[in-house]
Amino acid sequence: MPARGARGTVNGMIETPRAMATAPADSPTEVVRRLIDNVEQVVRGKSTVVRHVVTALLARGHVLLEDIPGVGKTTIAASVARSLGGTFRRIQFTNDLLPSDIIGVSVFDQAAGEFEFRQGPIFANVILADEINRTTPRTQSCLLEAMNSGTVSVDGETTVLDAPFLVMATQNPLEFYGTYPLPESQLDRFLMRLAVGYPDAPYEREIIVRPPGEEAADALEPMVTPADVVALQEACDRVRVDESVIDYLHEIVVATRHSTFLSLGCSPRGAQALLRACRAGAVVLGRPYCVPDDVKDLTLPVLSHRVRLSGRSEGLEGARDEAERVLRDILEKVPVPT
Repeated sequence: MPARGARGTVNGMIETPRAMATAPADSPTEVVRRLIDNVEQVVRGKSTVVRHVVTALLARGHVLLEDIPGVGKTTIAASVARSLGGTFRRIQFTNDLLPSDIIGVSVFDQAAGEFEFRQGPIFANVILADEINRTTPRTQSCLLEAMNSGTVSVDGETTVLDAPFLVMATQNPLEFYGTYPLPESQLDRFLMRLAVGYPDAPYEREIIVRPPGEEAADALEPMVTPADVVALQEACDRVRVDESVIDYLHEIVVATRHSTFLSLGCSPRGAQALLRACRAGAVVLGRPYCVPDDVKDLTLPVLSHRVRLSGRSEGLEGARDEAERVLRDILEKVPVPT
């Protein structure tokens, strides 16, 4: 899809899988390790964030990276996309971007005497929705069907998107001029909301002297194929979850509905999302079964944007921090199964 001039910029290119650096691994653990190690060649000192992004990918979910500019949100998304070896599109969201700029448009072919649909950048394995809150709700909503069901409907026809399909969106939680906050229905389509944060001092010194993050990400070689990722997603479906772990997860969800600090608790769909994330988290850590620590590790990134605070906090960042504080308090009070 060519870059757009007057209106919002749609950027990115089709990535054709290059030669694999190593032979495909037999075990899911080796495939996951190869993917994470490749991303961490560029994204230094953020192992938890990288692990959570890969977890979301294997859980067939999407990720909202919410933090200040310059901490590596775009670099993380680009590094994961390059490591997959599939197709990648970057969309720079602006207030004049239209749904057709993302989904595509039907163009009349005079020679054939019929309309021809030209696909937009959403037809890719990995989408980087940069500064997603800078576009209008109308354009934001065109992502809902794709993120929820992996399909796109145009002119009465529904097209299934290629698997895997991952949307990684970024937004700045401190800037409000010219932005459109994501509504709850849109936030709920993201499996996780993650904050990147500043790097530790040794890693930051290394980052200062190396090439820019996106330039380094462009140099990455694919370590896995889309077929590898689909196989890992299917492996997540087979992860065993003991009844005691499900009860523990359910007690946490119910506790969010009874908290005096929250006006809106987690929905059943949010509980399902947490269970999917726990299954994927177990695969990422090399286990065919879930443990309570998987639930504790993923409760904050999966549920913090699915609950609503009773009071008001200063800005998106303040609301996120307060929601996470409430969830930590719930985790401390709910008994952990032994």
